[in-house]
Amino acid sequence: MLKIVDGGLDDPQVIAMLKFHFNTNISVTPPGSAHVFDLSRLKQPDVSFWSAWDGDTLTGVGALKRMNTDDGEIKSMHTLKEARGSGVGSAMLRHIMERAREMKLKRLYLETGSFDYFAPARALYARHGFSECPPYADYNLDKNSTFMWREI
Repeated sequence: MLKIVDGGLDDPQVIAMLKFHFNTNISVTPPGSAHVFDLSRLKQPDVSFWSAWDGDTLTGVGALKRMNTDDGEIKSMHTLKEARGSGVGSAMLRHIMERAREMKLKRLYLETGSFDYFAPARALYARHGFSECPPYADYNLDKNSTFMWREI
Protein backbone atom coordinates (compact mmCIF):
# COMPACT_ATOMS: atom_id res chain seq x y z
CA MET A 1 0.00 0.00 0.00
CA LEU A 2 1.59 3.25 -1.16
CA LYS A 3 1.75 6.02 1.42
CA ILE A 4 2.88 9.55 0.52
CA VAL A 5 4.16 11.59 3.45
CA ASP A 6 5.38 15.14 3.97
CA GLY A 7 9.11 15.49 4.20
CA GLY A 8 11.70 12.84 4.74
CA LEU A 9 14.72 14.91 3.74
CA ASP A 10 16.70 13.58 6.74
CA ASP A 11 15.90 9.92 6.02
CA PRO A 12 18.91 7.95 4.70
CA GLN A 13 16.80 6.26 1.98
CA VAL A 14 15.51 9.64 0.78
CA ILE A 15 18.98 11.17 0.83
CA ALA A 16 20.35 8.23 -1.19
CA MET A 17 17.53 8.47 -3.77
CA LEU A 18 17.97 12.21 -4.14
CA LYS A 19 21.73 11.82 -4.51
CA PHE A 20 21.17 9.23 -7.24
CA HIS A 21 18.58 11.49 -8.92
CA PHE A 22 20.91 14.49 -8.81
CA ASN A 23 24.00 12.62 -10.01
CA THR A 24 22.10 10.86 -12.80
CA ASN A 25 20.56 14.09 -14.06
CA ILE A 26 23.93 15.82 -14.05
CA SER A 27 25.59 12.90 -15.86
CA VAL A 28 23.00 12.51 -18.65
CA THR A 29 22.35 16.22 -19.27
CA PRO A 30 24.73 18.46 -21.22
CA PRO A 31 26.57 21.07 -19.13
CA GLY A 32 24.47 24.15 -18.44
CA SER A 33 21.17 22.37 -19.13
CA ALA A 34 20.61 20.52 -15.84
CA HIS A 35 18.18 22.24 -13.47
CA VAL A 36 17.97 19.56 -10.79
CA PHE A 37 17.81 20.66 -7.13
CA ASP A 38 20.31 19.33 -4.62
CA LEU A 39 19.34 18.36 -1.07
CA SER A 40 20.11 21.78 0.41
CA ARG A 41 17.89 23.52 -2.19
CA LEU A 42 15.02 21.13 -1.44
CA LYS A 43 15.20 22.19 2.22
CA GLN A 44 14.47 25.86 1.44
CA PRO A 45 11.17 27.39 2.66
CA ASP A 46 9.74 27.89 -0.85
CA VAL A 47 9.84 24.11 -1.49
CA SER A 48 7.44 21.42 -0.26
CA PHE A 49 8.75 17.87 -0.43
CA TRP A 50 7.08 14.45 -0.25
CA SER A 51 8.29 10.87 -0.16
CA ALA A 52 6.32 7.78 -1.24
CA TRP A 53 6.64 4.56 0.71
CA ASP A 54 5.56 0.95 0.26
CA GLY A 55 5.95 -0.29 3.81
CA ASP A 56 9.55 0.48 4.75
CA THR A 57 10.71 0.87 1.14
CA LEU A 58 11.05 4.30 -0.41
CA THR A 59 9.49 4.14 -3.88
CA GLY A 60 9.50 7.76 -4.99
CA VAL A 61 9.93 11.44 -4.24
CA GLY A 62 8.58 14.71 -5.52
CA ALA A 63 8.67 18.41 -4.69
CA LEU A 64 6.82 21.63 -5.40
CA LYS A 65 8.52 25.01 -5.55
CA ARG A 66 6.22 27.96 -5.04
CA MET A 67 7.23 30.56 -7.65
CA ASN A 68 4.66 33.25 -6.79
CA THR A 69 1.06 33.63 -5.61
CA ASP A 70 -0.41 31.73 -8.57
CA ASP A 71 2.35 29.50 -9.93
CA GLY A 72 4.32 26.49 -8.77
CA GLU A 73 7.03 24.34 -10.29
CA ILE A 74 7.26 20.57 -9.96
CA LYS A 75 10.77 19.48 -9.00
CA SER A 76 12.70 16.33 -8.08
CA MET A 77 10.22 13.76 -9.34
CA HIS A 78 11.90 10.36 -9.13
CA THR A 79 10.64 6.78 -8.89
CA LEU A 80 12.68 3.82 -7.72
CA LYS A 81 13.71 1.84 -10.81
CA GLU A 82 12.06 -1.34 -9.50
CA ALA A 83 8.78 0.55 -8.94
CA ARG A 84 8.55 2.19 -12.36
CA GLY A 85 5.34 1.36 -14.18
CA SER A 86 3.54 0.59 -10.91
CA GLY A 87 1.77 3.96 -10.59
CA VAL A 88 4.12 5.59 -8.07
CA GLY A 89 4.91 8.51 -10.39
CA SER A 90 1.23 9.12 -11.15
CA ALA A 91 0.33 8.93 -7.46
CA MET A 92 3.05 11.43 -6.56
CA LEU A 93 2.05 13.78 -9.38
CA ARG A 94 -1.63 13.67 -8.31
CA HIS A 95 -0.52 14.33 -4.71
CA ILE A 96 1.54 17.35 -5.77
CA MET A 97 -1.35 18.73 -7.84
CA GLU A 98 -3.75 18.32 -4.90
CA ARG A 99 -1.35 20.09 -2.53
CA ALA A 100 -0.90 22.87 -5.09
CA ARG A 101 -4.68 23.33 -5.19
CA GLU A 102 -4.72 23.50 -1.38
CA MET A 103 -2.04 26.21 -1.63
CA LYS A 104 -4.44 28.07 -3.98
CA LEU A 105 -2.01 27.86 -6.90
CA LYS A 106 -3.56 28.21 -10.35
CA ARG A 107 -0.84 26.82 -12.60
CA LEU A 108 1.92 24.25 -12.41
CA TYR A 109 5.05 24.27 -14.53
CA LEU A 110 7.98 21.92 -14.94
CA GLU A 111 11.20 21.53 -16.87
CA THR A 112 12.52 18.17 -17.97
CA GLY A 113 14.96 16.91 -20.55
CA SER A 114 14.04 16.93 -24.23
CA PHE A 115 16.00 13.79 -25.13
CA ASP A 116 15.18 10.08 -24.97
CA TYR A 117 16.25 9.49 -21.35
CA PHE A 118 13.43 11.80 -20.20
CA ALA A 119 10.75 10.47 -22.61
CA PRO A 120 8.98 8.47 -19.85
CA ALA A 121 8.77 11.60 -17.70
CA ARG A 122 7.34 13.68 -20.55
CA ALA A 123 4.77 10.94 -21.23
CA LEU A 124 3.76 10.84 -17.55
CA TYR A 125 3.19 14.58 -17.45
CA ALA A 126 1.27 14.56 -20.74
CA ARG A 127 -1.02 11.80 -19.41
CA HIS A 128 -1.86 14.14 -16.54
CA GLY A 129 -2.78 17.10 -18.71
CA PHE A 130 0.54 18.92 -19.02
CA SER A 131 1.44 20.39 -22.40
CA GLU A 132 4.55 22.04 -23.77
CA CYS A 133 5.05 25.74 -23.24
CA PRO A 134 7.79 28.34 -23.74
CA PRO A 135 10.43 28.81 -21.03
CA TYR A 136 9.01 30.33 -17.85
CA ALA A 137 10.45 32.17 -14.83
CA ASP A 138 14.24 32.47 -15.21
CA TYR A 139 14.66 29.65 -17.73
CA ASN A 140 16.08 30.31 -21.19
CA LEU A 141 15.25 28.54 -24.42
CA ASP A 142 17.37 25.37 -24.46
CA LYS A 143 17.28 22.55 -27.00
CA ASN A 144 17.96 20.11 -24.14
CA SER A 145 14.89 21.18 -22.14
CA THR A 146 11.18 20.63 -22.50
CA PHE A 147 8.98 23.07 -20.60
CA MET A 148 5.45 22.01 -19.68
CA TRP A 149 2.50 23.50 -17.81
CA ARG A 150 -1.14 23.03 -16.88
CA GLU A 151 -3.88 24.84 -15.03
CA ILE A 152 -5.01 23.16 -11.85
